Amino acid sequence: MKYYIIAGEASGDLHGSNLIKELLKLDHDAQIRAWGGEKMQLAGATLVKDYKDLAFMGFAEVIKNLPVILKNLKFCKEDIVKYKPDALILIDYPGFNLRIAKWAKTVGLKVIYYISPQVWAWKESRVKEIKKNIDKMLVILPFEKEFYARWNFEVEYVGHPLVEVIEEQKLKDIQRLSERPIIALLPGSRKQEIRRKLPVMLETAKYFPGYDFFVAKAPGLPDEYYETYLSCYENVKGVSNLTYNLLRQSKAALVTSGTATLETALFEVPEVVCYKANQLSYQIGKRLIRIKYISLVNLIMDKLVVKELIQEQFTSKNLAVELKAILNDQTKSLRIHEDYKALKELLSKGGNASANAAKSIVGYLRTKS
Repeated sequence: MKYYIIAGEASGDLHGSNLIKELLKLDHDAQIRAWGGEKMQLAGATLVKDYKDLAFMGFAEVIKNLPVILKNLKFCKEDIVKYKPDALILIDYPGFNLRIAKWAKTVGLKVIYYISPQVWAWKESRVKEIKKNIDKMLVILPFEKEFYARWNFEVEYVGHPLVEVIEEQKLKDIQRLSERPIIALLPGSRKQEIRRKLPVMLETAKYFPGYDFFVAKAPGLPDEYYETYLSCYENVKGVSNLTYNLLRQSKAALVTSGTATLETALFEVPEVVCYKANQLSYQIGKRLIRIKYISLVNLIMDKLVVKELIQEQFTSKNLAVELKAILNDQTKSLRIHEDYKALKELLSKGGNASANAAKSIVGYLRTKS
């Protein structure tokens, strides 16, 4: 069968690559064309567009780059029509993928969505559109099955793909980064979020002279981009393509909101979650988003497991206070680790997510062919 897969972010590239590997195990003749990244390409897909050319954050950034987005949408539709896939598989990235899904339905394509858009966070009414345009929805968060059931839409929970990814990483040899205790800084993967968050994170290093701080550099950004930030600090270094290796050695982490918060938790590293957006984007989002927390860890557990410092609260002084607490307060550290353990058990109930998703997709397509 012929598959057309669209992922628009680094996390989508990771999960898409593992899905592709599992699809190829079940469908040896599979042909896969994709929007994604290097991981998906190495897994066996023919890469059409790199996600690094698609990454626009926040309302203001989307408006500013609207001509580019519209051009990408037009090209994507034309490319799909030429390829004539048996199925269109969409991975997260809702701003783009939901538009493609709506169009795909009008031309008779089978549309499968893997990793649901976070409609439970804002614009819940989009579920009506999803029900109309998505043939099969595969979700990775336990509460999403119940959420969609309230809208009378049956979805399939396949487990969370990060669990298997991280368990595999834990078996690998560690590349030792320092003899001193380490604190990880994960400022994100896009230039605009790095610009807003990394300088504040770095300022925190001056409060901890006995620690080495390591910045996890984003794939695709040159080392020179980080030098202007790092050169002023003696106890700060950068690492490339070693984020998981870094987390395995870290005593604590400062993490930008998103998938990285969950990755850090699954590596059992106490963390402080950082969020700062363009002011216009934040003010609009604050009025639209209806969730109690911004980090996946807290959302899944439905309680405040890790501290979140948002917008004006996100200062180096506040970061230092929270970091000292998770490093020095044994009671707090123990509670976090107990909550992390419960989180992993919750996400592991579905088994191997990538294999489950591939099996579901191939099985569905074979019944419909």
